[in-house]
Amino acid sequence: MSAKRTEENQKPGFALGKENYILLIIGFVIIIIGFLLMIGGKAENPEEFNPEIFSFRRITLAPIIVLVGFIFEIWAIMKKPKE
Repeated sequence: MSAKRTEENQKPGFALGKENYILLIIGFVIIIIGFLLMIGGKAENPEEFNPEIFSFRRITLAPIIVLVGFIFEIWAIMKKPKE
């Protein structure tokens, strides 16, 4: 009977704690930064080839940052909130 009373007294809340939501926002910003780093490299004339589309920033760095952002998001969701 006492277990039922404690269940009734608990208020329904958010699934995650405040810290988790802050970490989720940080992870989202990291992902956005990664996608922003992929922008650019367009040729002015469509008939010209611009090798800038294959720069280190667009081909290597930006996808790694996006991947790190997604891993950070998973960690932020799985992190146990402080009571």
